[in-house]
Amino acid sequence: MPDASVLRADLTASVVVFLVALPLCVGVAVASGVPAELGLVTGIVGGLVAGLLPGSSLQVSGPAAGLTVLVLEAVTEFGLGGLGVLVLAAGALQLVMGALRLGRWFRAISIAVVEGMLAGIGLVLIAGQIYAMADAKAPGSGPANLAGLPGLVAETAGSQPAIVAFSLGLGTIGVMALWKHLPEKIRTVPAPLAAVALATALVALFDLPVARVEVQGLLGTIDPPSVADVGGVVETGVTGAIGTVLAIALIASAESLFSAAAVDRLHSGPGTHYDKELMAQGAGNAVCGALGALPMTAVIVRSAANVQAGARTKASRVLHGVWLLLFAALLPAALGLIPVAALAGILVHAGWKLVPVRQWGPLWRDHRGEALVLAATAIAIVATNMFEGVLVGLLLAIAKTAWDVSHVQVHVEPGDNASTDEPSAPVRVAISGNATFLRLPRILDTLDALPKDRLIELDLHGLRHLDHACRTALSAWADRHNSEEGVTRVVMSRV
Repeated sequence: MPDASVLRADLTASVVVFLVALPLCVGVAVASGVPAELGLVTGIVGGLVAGLLPGSSLQVSGPAAGLTVLVLEAVTEFGLGGLGVLVLAAGALQLVMGALRLGRWFRAISIAVVEGMLAGIGLVLIAGQIYAMADAKAPGSGPANLAGLPGLVAETAGSQPAIVAFSLGLGTIGVMALWKHLPEKIRTVPAPLAAVALATALVALFDLPVARVEVQGLLGTIDPPSVADVGGVVETGVTGAIGTVLAIALIASAESLFSAAAVDRLHSGPGTHYDKELMAQGAGNAVCGALGALPMTAVIVRSAANVQAGARTKASRVLHGVWLLLFAALLPAALGLIPVAALAGILVHAGWKLVPVRQWGPLWRDHRGEALVLAATAIAIVATNMFEGVLVGLLLAIAKTAWDVSHVQVHVEPGDNASTDEPSAPVRVAISGNATFLRLPRILDTLDALPKDRLIELDLHGLRHLDHACRTALSAWADRHNSEEGVTRVVMSRV
């Protein structure tokens, strides 16, 4: 049994994580187009279900800004009832992947694709939440939101309530950005909580005409999916539903396991068992789906706060779920005091942190191909949707890798201008490296430039890999040159 010092450390850390998680759970829910209480439900499940299961001992799960865009699209297309079906299916898929020991393979995902995915999410999140900061309704898709920003500026400038709401959102962003520069004693209060509390106090004190969070009560929002909801998802579109389930499962899994790797570097305790953590996330999402709540992931902000607050065991993350449950059950009316613009400001700040602005310059200088994959993934997500954008990024990353490994050297002896040498001397061509169809034009261009009245010795012993396309093309080239008049012959070794 843990000693008293460990229990005290975990208790203190759980309170800190609760204070960090509370405004984020509510903000993510509102931005996702669902009742605010459902964000708390997901946070509760992240603490009481995923928190109790083996995997990672210190990372904390709950609703994440990284899934906001995807969830909003799912709610718009399939409805709130359909969301529970999709999240339940995604959780089941995660359980299957964990049982098949696929958790460790998520570490093989290109970091450029992951960062591009987060950057795309951040851009779409910012574009959508700017409308909420002005108490306006976003048009919907990423391109539509971006195209509508000039109109939003004009409408906001002509409406005093909109100006007040937008100013409140900007103030919230300012508090979040400047909080780290304040004295350490003040910073013991988490920045999101302080920003929301200050905004809420201003609204209450001056009775500002801004939209506030709508409250329905915890039991009133929990609506487990029914058979009718399953039928509704099928009628809306099986292909779209499958794509959404895959996107939720894969993105939530990748974000959780990347977070686990980051958290392991922050503490000296036991490391994460990736397959068990994937199953823990799957179990949590299955429960969230069964309750009709938001999907959950492990969240680096809350996890880092947990470690930095001195957590020693998983008890801290379980207790943070208990505090969320008590708040949702005993003080739900407090949510109705929170201005929507303040929550939108928090998410705009969170979205900006997802965009790797500072890392872009060094990445472009040192790894230009990776930078292009990152940018293309982000742009594709903004232009299309989450699932298609990630697919574009993965395909580009695979193509880049294929190109990078297809290094081939073609060395001609006694030189490219071999016709000036002794006519009886053979021309030796040594090809080494990895000969794939991507480098085939270069190989054939070099071979076609060789003299046609000389013996050609084509040495392939230096090749580590020779794919079918290159093998066939080289054989065809040799046959063609051996059949031409005046050509002595082409001798190939290692075909």
